[in-house]
Amino acid sequence: MSCAECGNAAVKEAREIVADVGSEPEKVIPLLQEIQKRHGYLSQELVEAVAEEIKIPASRLYGVATFYSQFRFAPIGKHLIRVCKGTACHVAGAEKVYSIISEDLKVDEGGTTADGLFTLESVACLGCCSLAPVVMIDDNIYGKLSPAKMGKILKEYADGK
Repeated sequence: MSCAECGNAAVKEAREIVADVGSEPEKVIPLLQEIQKRHGYLSQELVEAVAEEIKIPASRLYGVATFYSQFRFAPIGKHLIRVCKGTACHVAGAEKVYSIISEDLKVDEGGTTADGLFTLESVACLGCCSLAPVVMIDDNIYGKLSPAKMGKILKEYADGK
């Protein structure tokens, strides 16, 4: 196992992350979370540098990261849109809201718009069933949505909200 292709910056950052989080076996998830927190996704270079720093195979980190849906392997847009598709939201019209977002932004599930402004995801539940259908953009919750309301919200974000 060698991180010969990792740049000096990745090796330096890997050392910082391990110093902040720890190198114990039970720290694998927090280490991955810290990488993603810093960059918005798990870059191959940094995952491999962290693996080398804590002296485990990179495949172990990738095994954990691919098991949990919270981890990403590609950069996300400036704004992360999560559309709830749980039962209450589904019944209240989440699919129509999802479709308007996908059509307006010209992006599919898990994709990022060409301008890098939005990434679209569906989630099983946001825990706001009384507000169905619900969308979360970054840390903001929007409920009781219609396609028209959703279009206005997207425009606000596109205009620099």
